[in-house]
Amino acid sequence: MRLHLVDGTFELFRAHYSKRPDGPLKATRGMVQSLLALIANAEEQVTHVAVAFDNPIRSFRNDLFPFYKSDEGMPPDLRAQFDIAEEATRAAGVVVWSMREFEADDALATAAARFAAQVDQVRILTPDKDLGQCLERDRVVQVDVIRKRILTEETLLQRRGIRPESVPDYLALTGDEADGIPGLPGFGERTASALLAAFVHLESVPLDARQWPAQIRGADRLVATMRERLPDMLLYRTLATLRRDVPLAESLDELRYRGPQEARLKELFAT
Repeated sequence: MRLHLVDGTFELFRAHYSKRPDGPLKATRGMVQSLLALIANAEEQVTHVAVAFDNPIRSFRNDLFPFYKSDEGMPPDLRAQFDIAEEATRAAGVVVWSMREFEADDALATAAARFAAQVDQVRILTPDKDLGQCLERDRVVQVDVIRKRILTEETLLQRRGIRPESVPDYLALTGDEADGIPGLPGFGERTASALLAAFVHLESVPLDARQWPAQIRGADRLVATMRERLPDMLLYRTLATLRRDVPLAESLDELRYRGPQEARLKELFAT
């Protein structure tokens, strides 16, 4: 048995910017079509599914860091569809988690942690880098629907040289443009990977370049940056750390897919 956890905000954006013909509720229509296609895909074996949305795109993280991602600059026609997208998802027969204080990614992380032991596999459908911290062997995996690939704990290690527990530290150093986390100057992916492969977490990194892995170039300069930007670095890690305590009301059985409300879907998309 699998549990599919879908990043609804990502799917809504993906549908909005897709090559589908423009028209009323383009983003919502495309998102629901993608969701129903997922459910109909025999290879995915969808039995239990939930979709999480950011509504609005603002959370407690914006109070910690004013430059964190928000609704600012979003096309008005897309922003206007957030509520109806949730309604259409429910009409498609899928549980919706609408996030306000928390983010959609926090809901996905909470559900993965809560239900992993009750299913054969949790599949998190989003390409967002921060969900890499939720990976657990083959039990919790990430499905990148854009690149059509599966990310597991082992493939994360092969690709970035780090384990899931180091993902927030990695994003604190390299930044995450999608979330508005700037990272630290001079820290690219290779440097961050080498450093965290050796020390796992930022607080374990010695502020002495002589103790750093030999392959890291400019270690003296990077140590100085870490010293000067220590509060920023730790804040960025807090921003990148997903919460696993979102108050989700549903049990696993309540996430079972029970089919669409076809009349309601037709009503919503009648225009």
